Amino acid sequence: MPHVQLVPTIRRRRLAQTLKKLRKDAGMTSEDVAAALGWQVPKLSKIENVRQQIQPAEVTELLKALGYKQDDLKNAEVFTALENLARDARKKPGWWQTYSGVVSPSYADYISLEEDAEQICEWTPLVIPGLLQTTTYARETIAGTTSSRTPEEIAALAEVRQARQAVLTRRDHPLALWAIIHETALKTRFEIRPTTMREQLRKLLDTTDMPNVTIQIMPSDSTAHPGILGGFSLVSFPGPTPDVVLLENLSGATYVEGDGTQPFTGALERIRATALSVEDSLARIAQIQERHRK
Repeated sequence: MPHVQLVPTIRRRRLAQTLKKLRKDAGMTSEDVAAALGWQVPKLSKIENVRQQIQPAEVTELLKALGYKQDDLKNAEVFTALENLARDARKKPGWWQTYSGVVSPSYADYISLEEDAEQICEWTPLVIPGLLQTTTYARETIAGTTSSRTPEEIAALAEVRQARQAVLTRRDHPLALWAIIHETALKTRFEIRPTTMREQLRKLLDTTDMPNVTIQIMPSDSTAHPGILGGFSLVSFPGPTPDVVLLENLSGATYVEGDGTQPFTGALERIRATALSVEDSLARIAQIQERHRK
C-alpha cells in the first residue's frame, strides 16, 4: 500500500496528481497535451511532478485540451474545483501559521486538507475526533498523550483544535463530517477535572443537531470489523481531486493517496454497518453521559 508523506506544498501536490490523472484518463500523452497547448513537454512534466506552479488560466486551457467544455454544466465542477485549487496553491499558509511554534508541518498539512475538504469520514476507536472536542477535553487529552509540551504549548494546541471546528459552520459549503466513535472513547475518566467527559458528551449530543454532522457509536460488544486494526480519517474534496487518508500514531502522521485509499473506503462502509444506528448512537451517548454524573 503506497504511503506518501505530504510536503508543505500540499495543494500543489493534489493539483498535480489530479491533472496527471485526468490526462491519462483522456488517453493523451504529455506530448499530445503540450502540442495542443503550444507548450514545451518539459513544462507539463514539471507541473505534473510539482516542480513548477501552474496558473489558474493555464488550468482552464489544459482542461480544454483534455476535452472538457467550460460551458458544459457537467464539467463546471471540474473547472471550478481545479481553478480554485491552482489559485489557493499560490496563497500563503492559513490562520494556523500563527501557531507555527506548536503546529508541526504534518499537522499543518492536515489542517490545510480540512480547509479544502468537502467531507471527512473518521473512525476513532480511542478518542473523540478533534472537530468535536471541547476545549477542556482537548487540553486534557493533549496533556495526557505528551510529556514534552509546556502548559503554554498544550493550551495553544487546544486553541488550534477549537479553531479547526470553524469548517463545520462556514457559510459556504460547511464541511460534512461523519464520525464513528468506539464506545470506549466515551468512558475516559479525568481525575483532575471529573466533569470533562460529561461536558464532552453533551457537546456530542448538541453537535448532532447540525445537519452536516453524523455520529455513530461502535458498541463494545460489536462483531469483528476492519476498524479493529486502527483508526483513520478519509478526506474527500469537491470535483475530481482524489481522496486522502490520514493515519496517526505516536511517531506522527502518515498519508495515503491515490489507489491506496480504496481499501479504506471499503473498510469504512463495513465499520458503518457494524456500528449502532444514528438514533441508537445518540441514546448510547446519553446513557453514558448519565453514568458520568455518578
